[in-house]
Amino acid sequence: MEMASNTMTAACMGEGTGEAELESAVRDHARLVYRVCYSVLRNHHDAEDATQETFLRVMRFSAKLREARDPKHWLARVAWRVAIDRRPKVTDALRNADDSAEQLRSHEAGAEAVLQSAQMQATVERLIAALPAKLREPLVLSTLEELTPPDVAAVLGISEAAVRSRVFRARQILREKLEVTLQAKGTGR
Repeated sequence: MEMASNTMTAACMGEGTGEAELESAVRDHARLVYRVCYSVLRNHHDAEDATQETFLRVMRFSAKLREARDPKHWLARVAWRVAIDRRPKVTDALRNADDSAEQLRSHEAGAEAVLQSAQMQATVERLIAALPAKLREPLVLSTLEELTPPDVAAVLGISEAAVRSRVFRARQILREKLEVTLQAKGTGR
């Protein structure tokens, strides 16, 4: 994130108009932009790259930043779009999750708890990834990134009521699928 701030400051030199606003945006919102990017990409380096790209876009369209009613929401929305554009296909993410679980497998008794935890996390991540985008996106932003419903609504361009409804429905679906998955594992199917 510090790298994004330094890059933006250096890129803004010579552009007197809006330099202060841009520096202020980077200083005030770099952490939010990084967290939004990380929530989509789930990789530190990719999230840093997406954060830099977000602020490069902000620099390119600095007039829109000045026009935005709420710069925080506007930046979060730009970050979300940049991260969505950069994320790998869902199947690649699922394949990587399966590979990670294979690497963690151990036959030692002490590793059993670690493995169960990793498997549960991978199962939950797969179930979240399998949700329809219109349910997954509000769930990720509100639950994992801890954005408020008004913030999520601003990022996704939907109403607060839609955010609450979609998060509720996503949690309901996850609960049902997780119960089925755990029952299937418990019976050895």
